[in-house]
Amino acid sequence: MSKVLVCPVAFNENQKLKSVIERYLKSYVYGKVDFLIVDDASDDGTAEMIGSFAPQGVQTIRHGQRRGVGAAIRTAIKHSRAHGYAVLVIMAGNNKDNPDEIPRLLEPILQEGYDFIQGSRFLAPQGMGGDMPAYRKLATRIHPWLMSVIVKRKVTDSTNGFRAFRLSIFDHPKIDIDQLWLDRYELEPYLLYKAITLGFRFKEAPVTKIYPSKKLGYTKMRPLIGWWSILRPLIYLGLGLKK
Repeated sequence: MSKVLVCPVAFNENQKLKSVIERYLKSYVYGKVDFLIVDDASDDGTAEMIGSFAPQGVQTIRHGQRRGVGAAIRTAIKHSRAHGYAVLVIMAGNNKDNPDEIPRLLEPILQEGYDFIQGSRFLAPQGMGGDMPAYRKLATRIHPWLMSVIVKRKVTDSTNGFRAFRLSIFDHPKIDIDQLWLDRYELEPYLLYKAITLGFRFKEAPVTKIYPSKKLGYTKMRPLIGWWSILRPLIYLGLGLKK
């Protein structure tokens, strides 16, 4: 798995991101994959905290100013391609994802020839838990239903950022991640839509998604603006308004 990069993206997640790193260092995949954090211009001491793990092989790229989660994922994609990686795993920087489950995403790619593996909390027996806000529970059901209707394929979890994909998919001329409208939450559903509709080998894998305690700040997504951000790629792409 030397050509695999695992990348959490984060903004001001000092305490929770530290837990992500510590869980990764204790996980099965530690030492078998490379690990890079994209820090989207955090100002809460995150950069210094990440730096303290450099001796254990934790790498980081820091944005000079906040650009959005989509832009952070784009940075990870471009870095991965420039450095010869074959597969990129994206995971949350706020400790919602379990590093021990990374092999569930990688095995279908490395052993079965799949191109894009989407983590699904709805395929795992205990896939979702913690202090999840009610509106998120509703939205995480509505969005995959809409995605399924538009792409004409059953998708159970289209808002889960825990996923893995071959970097060769970005050679396809109909995938353009450099569009500025993809800087925030839009890039994640955009990639899933493209992977399915362009015919890449795709499937979902069961993973858990555990929300941290509300007192730690369970999300930075604002209900209306954030959900429009993940919804509009389906509308724009489905109607042919964006490429």
